[in-house]
Amino acid sequence: MSSLNPSRALLTPNPDLAMPELTLLHIDQISRDISNQEISFSHLLDDLIDHVCCDVEYEMQQGHPFPEAYRRVKQKMGFRRLKEIQEETLYAVDTKYRNMKNTMKISGVAGTILLGFAALFKIQHWPYAGIMLTIGAIILAFVFMPSALGVLWKETHSRKTIVLFASAFLAGIFLILGTLFKIQHWPFAGIILLIAAIAGIIFFIPTLTISMLQDQEKKGKWPVYILCSVGLMMYVAGLFFKIEHWPFATLLVTLGVLILCVIAFPWFTYITWKNDSNVRVRFIFIIIGFIVIIFPGIMINLNLQNSYEKGYFPQMEQQQVLYQTIFINNKSFLDQYRDSSSYQIMGQLHAKTAGLLSLIGSIQTKMVAESEGKPGVPALSPAQITQTDMGLEIKFELLSNPFYPSPVFNFLLPGCKSREELISGMNEYKNYLSNLNSGIDVEKYKDLLDPSLYLPGKVTNADEVSLLSGLHSLQLLKNSVLTVESGVLRSIVKK
Repeated sequence: MSSLNPSRALLTPNPDLAMPELTLLHIDQISRDISNQEISFSHLLDDLIDHVCCDVEYEMQQGHPFPEAYRRVKQKMGFRRLKEIQEETLYAVDTKYRNMKNTMKISGVAGTILLGFAALFKIQHWPYAGIMLTIGAIILAFVFMPSALGVLWKETHSRKTIVLFASAFLAGIFLILGTLFKIQHWPFAGIILLIAAIAGIIFFIPTLTISMLQDQEKKGKWPVYILCSVGLMMYVAGLFFKIEHWPFATLLVTLGVLILCVIAFPWFTYITWKNDSNVRVRFIFIIIGFIVIIFPGIMINLNLQNSYEKGYFPQMEQQQVLYQTIFINNKSFLDQYRDSSSYQIMGQLHAKTAGLLSLIGSIQTKMVAESEGKPGVPALSPAQITQTDMGLEIKFELLSNPFYPSPVFNFLLPGCKSREELISGMNEYKNYLSNLNSGIDVEKYKDLLDPSLYLPGKVTNADEVSLLSGLHSLQLLKNSVLTVESGVLRSIVKK
């Protein structure tokens, strides 16, 4: 390959004619611009500079000044093509690079296909979905990502971008693994996704923004780049908060979408193509990119919320209806034997049952009050709770923070005061049943009256159990207490 000879560029084809020629300053500008395209292959760099200088000289000989001639050459050849030339050259002369690139292509296609089929099989509840998902994620995380990082480094050899590449690699591999662990319900999924979010928000997005701000030719777009990075960080953080059911998730997603779609994207479009009369292919790809990134995230956001609501609210309401039905049946059964000699014992049993149900209801009230109030200041008389003749009734669809985890952590975990009171109340109730002296086999109700079967045990993460889960557990316990009362009432009558 020939290297650039500056004196050659200064020569004109015909010394008898006054031809425009490149100055050393012009050559230096062209050299800097091509070097900024991260052309790391030294011999190729010299050849490209030589080629561009010759083309600019030719345009200047056609009567164009240097700025216009240089612009026409860049527009004609497209500076992005320089990177493609380097890739093709490396592919032809470097065996290691060729192997890495082939590995990257094959693993990328194979991993993506496996994930696609895994998603289809998962949706259809077909077998082997988990196996394909696991294999696809492993291929992408441990084969595609490292080979892609190697290819990028081979093409650039730029220490300025090492943080960008490393952060992108970390964010990508932990995102893939975190998604796999989350879907497969494996432990530490939240921690892995947190690492991915940190790598993306704190390192990758800021580093990418800084690299874009170093382009002096696009100085007018710097505010848009900064705005896009802020919106993207909010959006990514909001999605992670939503997956983990943390507070402020909806606020972060909403602000991120508004910044990206309502402000940054229209602004970028205006300053980029305000003088163009035709739609460029790049614009189409940007639109597709927004659709691929933003709308699936919004759908995930809505789907998470709707799926939890559909899974919890109807079930909670059904449990309350069951509670009311058993309560009414027990009360009617008791009224039928008002004139019976056993009525006094039956009345005492009903009073004991009502006291235990009231204790459980008080815990539910405290949990709802904490979720509806401010940190450290529970709400007074939450509107979601009403008192009826049958006891406490909760309007679950009115809960503002149905997946708030603190109430379970503060009232239901082992060692909590409320849980100790509940266990004491349940033991007192079981002892009362054992002392009725009516031949009732209390042992057959042992499981129904065991709080440990309903309430959460020791948890490693305070955010693992939501408010709705805790309320559901207590509602099941109340229904079990009423079921035991129904069985004991009938045993008393038969005796």
